[in-house]
Amino acid sequence: MLEMKSDTLDQLDLQLLTALEVNGRASFSRLGTVLGVSDQTIARRFRRLTAEAGLRVVAIRDPELLGQDQWMLRLRSAPDNALNIADALAKRPDTAWIGLASGGTEIVCLTRPRSPGDYDDLLLGKLPRTPSVLDIRAHQLLHRFYGGPTGWLRRFKVLADDQIAALLPEPAPAPGPARITPEDEALVTVLERDGRATYPELQRATGRSESAVKRRLASLIGSGAVYIDVEYDSEVFGYTRAAVLWITATPAALHSVGEALATHDEVAYASATAGTSNIVVTAVVKDTAGLYDYLSGPLGQLDGIRHVEASPFLRRVKQLTYRTLPLNSPSLKVSSR
Repeated sequence: MLEMKSDTLDQLDLQLLTALEVNGRASFSRLGTVLGVSDQTIARRFRRLTAEAGLRVVAIRDPELLGQDQWMLRLRSAPDNALNIADALAKRPDTAWIGLASGGTEIVCLTRPRSPGDYDDLLLGKLPRTPSVLDIRAHQLLHRFYGGPTGWLRRFKVLADDQIAALLPEPAPAPGPARITPEDEALVTVLERDGRATYPELQRATGRSESAVKRRLASLIGSGAVYIDVEYDSEVFGYTRAAVLWITATPAALHSVGEALATHDEVAYASATAGTSNIVVTAVVKDTAGLYDYLSGPLGQLDGIRHVEASPFLRRVKQLTYRTLPLNSPSLKVSSR
């Protein structure tokens, strides 16, 4: 189990973040009841986490359940232009998170093209014509082992099972298959900006009645087409380093290695991929020594791994949403990780 070390956050802050990871749209009153404090206390903590920990609650479309492709891109660039390229990629709506790695010479980017045209525009159009991009490697994500709706904060185990059960959204009756229709776009777009947007706000944005908005949102979440995620800076509670690990496992061990990785406290995201390696992992640790301990310990002890390449993050440019982040802020939440 992970342990929090922080001079700025306490146990209640971590409980609140975890509770929001379970149900990001839970009311302050419901959160306070489950956590044993007043809704006013929850509101104050929420505002403080927003200001000091970069907290944002946003809706995420789940490409895996929607049957949409996802790609992890590794771009090698001249260091003096890497940040400009990363910043330009971060402003695209089809990228989920972006970081500078390997001393600033590599850009790691998760892209979720919503149409073949988006993919062609980026991979076959803009990037190859960018003079400072020296090399492009694209890894298609094939199977998620950990991440997405399953958040990393649950590794801390600060909520009891009955608290988690009390926070879970009410299941939608017969939500049906995971799909987002054109009529859903206005609703989902608002939630992608603010996952806690009120029902009256959603009603105004969609032109639907409040009851219709409630039913459709419950169906979208219940089917898994959309989930509500939290964005935050993990360094504020003592986890200051992150790295992408490009792992090559033997084909016969691919699934067992991925399932084992999903149990490791350090792993925020893990997926099977196509490409030069066949598993990609985001590891979050307290410090550089913690990364070494993980590579030489739990990871190194797994049977079936042939090769591991670690790309420590120098700077995080985009997480779930785009915002400028300070240098030496490498930690990230992957929905997705």
